[in-house]
Amino acid sequence: MKLTIRPENPADQKAIFEMNALVFGQEGESRLIDELRGTEWFIPELSIVAFAGEHLVGHILLTRLPLLGDDGKTYESLALAPMAVTTALHGLGIGGQMVRHALQEARALGFGSVIVLGHAEYYPRFGFVPASKFGIRTAYDVPDDVFMAQELTPGALAGKAGQVSYPGPFEAVS
Repeated sequence: MKLTIRPENPADQKAIFEMNALVFGQEGESRLIDELRGTEWFIPELSIVAFAGEHLVGHILLTRLPLLGDDGKTYESLALAPMAVTTALHGLGIGGQMVRHALQEARALGFGSVIVLGHAEYYPRFGFVPASKFGIRTAYDVPDDVFMAQELTPGALAGKAGQVSYPGPFEAVS
């Protein structure tokens, strides 16, 4: 499927809200995206949409994510969340194209790592491994194989063991 993948613009915001609400069956992720816009966590170039012709078919968001190091320092990573693809188009590779594009853009912007809380069968194909490999943990009670990290540059997470601190808007997602 021929896609146009690019950063969102203000005209996309209503369609992003509606698509996420439909895909997730609730408005939690849609509200999360809206709440993150305009905060220090939001990076406009990393709120990425996928269009097939005139139709929005996907959205992925990477935001700043503090990593509170066991050494007392705070390091910066990125959170990949949420990602949505129009339900009728699942399995056509749209999500994969968006993930690869988002990771490439994050690397180009100079970010060293990305953290995702997601499907254990899906994200490893893009280079994600259990975050525990780097000594990184989350406050959420989740299985080790669904909390993953990826170094965008080799060694980016070396010596940065600690706990990620998801910004407040993430707490509202149910």
